[in-house]
Amino acid sequence: MNVDKLMIDLEKKHPGEVEYLQAVKEVLESIEEVYNQNPQFEAAGIIERLVEPDKIITFKVPWVDDQGKAHVNLGYRVQFNNAIGPYKGGIRFHPSVNLSSLKFLGFEQIFKNSLTTLPMGGAKGGSDFNPKGKSQQEIMRFCHSFMLQLWKNLGPDTDVPAGDIGVGGREVGYMFGMHKKLTGEHTGVFTGKGRNWGGSLIRPEATGFGAVYFAQEMLKAQGETLEGKIATVSGFGNVSWGAIRKLNQLGAKVMTISGPDGYIYDPDGISGEKIDYLLELRASNQDIAKPYSYEFSNAQFHEGKRPWEVKCDLAFPCAIQNELDENDAKNLVKNGCKVVSEGANMPCVPEAIDIFLENKVLYGPGKAANAGGVATSGLEQTQNAMKLSWPAEEVEEKLRQIMINIHDACAKYGKESDGYINYMKGANIAGFIKVANAMLDQGVI
Repeated sequence: MNVDKLMIDLEKKHPGEVEYLQAVKEVLESIEEVYNQNPQFEAAGIIERLVEPDKIITFKVPWVDDQGKAHVNLGYRVQFNNAIGPYKGGIRFHPSVNLSSLKFLGFEQIFKNSLTTLPMGGAKGGSDFNPKGKSQQEIMRFCHSFMLQLWKNLGPDTDVPAGDIGVGGREVGYMFGMHKKLTGEHTGVFTGKGRNWGGSLIRPEATGFGAVYFAQEMLKAQGETLEGKIATVSGFGNVSWGAIRKLNQLGAKVMTISGPDGYIYDPDGISGEKIDYLLELRASNQDIAKPYSYEFSNAQFHEGKRPWEVKCDLAFPCAIQNELDENDAKNLVKNGCKVVSEGANMPCVPEAIDIFLENKVLYGPGKAANAGGVATSGLEQTQNAMKLSWPAEEVEEKLRQIMINIHDACAKYGKESDGYINYMKGANIAGFIKVANAMLDQGVI
């Protein structure tokens, strides 16, 4: 495999798809040595087949607002690879959604799902619809229209979507309801469902919990713990909320959260009633950072900035892709940050990752560190298939063990001669090998 040649060819075929090309290049560079040591992969064209989606579904989504005006958004589903199981991946509603971003997310999902060891392939979907500021009825009408276009491509053994940015339990409920009406079946075709109709306990928090468990394992491998560590966290969606809860439970102190308007630094720590207040703000569709600074007098609001300038031991980028750039990485290294665990998908730009690796920062890439969400989705599917509902403690223990196993797989393939563990390389190789061998077993299809 010649990575440079492959990337030139891909850029010609998919010009302008920056996020997708970035994700592919990161994986190819990590697995190049292993790939070239296994000529059977080259003979079967594994890479050429893996980097292209199995299917891309694009459709218009017409809907009517509360004033009776018609609108049209674009909808997508990228079914990337199903070598190890049915397509599995979230649906995102956000103005930034385009084909490039969904191809990047679907490609990442292949390796993330592989790392969980659960039988799930990789997919992603969504729309450029913005649920922010919309009424509940408008969101319901949009979700129903979205599902009218997509439902024939979904099924419990075909493609199982979940929530993502802009898609929580409410949106999943509306889409699931329309799917049930159209098919006449109450199947587990979505995860992230409501607890009343097949959802799993701790699913909303699971991605954040998993990112913290992964950080805990990285520290444990160095003989350290989370106790007393200072953490910075970006965002305050479900991922950030879960991460902050678990960090507090395990003895760390969280000093920041952020929104689109800036970030909050709270020297007293973010815990207890402060988390409850943030949840109230989020439920009312308000920006969270500035109101938080009014409510808690010691908190400082930094408008238009990101939290990576704050001195910390641990950093958890949990907002959105490419939110942490080269200068942010330099600040974190300068201020003594020991661990970066990605709660979001690809939140660090390549130049930032290079700085972390050069400075031996323990860097947990999203496909490993934030796999807790899809792992718990897989556990939800298992509960649905068994017609059971496990208690929260059982789900969380299974999640914790999955994250330990993911860490160990990354460490196995990522350990370097000086003892440093390159978790990015390890995650990419471990995830790739399982999928590549499954593709070999099934022939060229």
